[in-house]
Amino acid sequence: MTSFDIVIVGAGMAGASLGAELAGSASVLLLEMEEQPGYHATGRSVAFWEESYGGPAVQPLTTASGPLMLRPDADLSDRPFLGPRGAIHIGRAESVPARDALLDTFGRSVGLKPLDADALRDRIKGLRHDWIIGVEEPSCADIDAAGLHQAYLGKLRRSGGKILTNAALLSAQRSGDGWLLETGNGAIHCGILINAAGAWADVVARSCGVAPVGITPFRRTVVQLRVDPAPSADLPVIMDLEGQFYFKPDGAGRIWLSPHDEAPSDPCDAAPEELAVAEAIERLQSAVDWRIAAVERKWAGLRSFAPDRLPVYGFDPLARGFFWFAGQGGFGIQTAPAAAKLAAALIMGAAPDPAVAGIDAALFDPGRFE
Repeated sequence: MTSFDIVIVGAGMAGASLGAELAGSASVLLLEMEEQPGYHATGRSVAFWEESYGGPAVQPLTTASGPLMLRPDADLSDRPFLGPRGAIHIGRAESVPARDALLDTFGRSVGLKPLDADALRDRIKGLRHDWIIGVEEPSCADIDAAGLHQAYLGKLRRSGGKILTNAALLSAQRSGDGWLLETGNGAIHCGILINAAGAWADVVARSCGVAPVGITPFRRTVVQLRVDPAPSADLPVIMDLEGQFYFKPDGAGRIWLSPHDEAPSDPCDAAPEELAVAEAIERLQSAVDWRIAAVERKWAGLRSFAPDRLPVYGFDPLARGFFWFAGQGGFGIQTAPAAAKLAAALIMGAAPDPAVAGIDAALFDPGRFE
């Protein structure tokens, strides 16, 4: 039977980033049920870094992660993972309250700028006449999500960490001063067990005899369209202030479009539903006069939220040595660097990295659900 200081269940962005932070200080195993890490939410993200997404309690995690992705440590990468993009939130006359709420909440901390109808038409060619209010979020950036994920996996391996794929966790129980895990690849012992299983976080908890915290997966649909006229390559991410759609260019006349859907789902290999695809296209056509030349791809992923929609980071108050690193919704990739550093400090009982020292980890503690 093999033994590790720490076993992390899930090798997506959450598990990979946290494993990379811990591997230099402990023996670490990433346990992944799929053939490859990052198969689910990590590999299906539209991947942009937006400071206002997730609310004011999540924003500090995103803001702290930006410099860590723009100027990563030499042991992680020699190139940045963020690229310039920008975002514009748009709305009709009835969206004035949503605009004002966005500006009141993030206007100073994120640097939002109101835009009038003329400015919107200048920035978004083909915008329909009834879209008259806007808010610019200049800091929004593209994320090389695949590159960041691979960089964390590489750092983990270089630091002595291990990755075991095709190895679903079947059950776990306390054993002596740690945990005894039963997997499809045999038994494993560890001192600390970390639940970074995304949509499967509550399932993993139950298999370990730990009470779930109520993490629910929600399906999000994305469709790749070829449109005419082709949007400019530097078009910002366009987001509806009412949360009905968003889209961004993907080169060669293509856009990635989502209806911003949140359909509750069991943990699964998510697939797009035709109704959601049709709604996405209908909402796009209500905003711009572009012609849909082709629907080229469509996919779906699961974004998992705790009941209060904040992430869950911390040791379970009733299960010794069981650490939650889950409930990261749609902001898991954009907050990954800061979240991993914050969680690593909690696990190792160390002072937090200066990059996250000002973030209140108590907001995310799983004890809030007792």
